[in-house]
Amino acid sequence: MTETRDVKIKRLRMRSMRRGIKEMDLILMDYADRHLADLSDADLEIYDRLLSENDHDIFAWILGKADVPAEFAGLMAVITKGAAGVARPDLA
Repeated sequence: MTETRDVKIKRLRMRSMRRGIKEMDLILMDYADRHLADLSDADLEIYDRLLSENDHDIFAWILGKADVPAEFAGLMAVITKGAAGVARPDLA
C-alpha cells in the first residue's frame, strides 16, 4: 500500500520530534513545521532518508565538524540556517 502525501508528512513530522538528542528534536521539529508541507515529493524522500541518519552525524554536519554527504547538502544548508542559536549560540 502506498503512503499518501499527508500521511508521509505526518510520519516525518513525528520522526522529526522523536530523536535521540534534544537539540535534534528542536532543530528538526522547527524545520518540519516550517518546510515539510512545501517540499516536493522528491525532497520529502531525501528528508526521509536524512531522518535515518545518526543524530550525532547530523549534528556534526550542522556544526560544520563533518562533511555533509552530497545527497543531503541542499537540505542541510536550510536546516543549518534554521538551527542558528539552537545548535550553537554563535551561529545566530
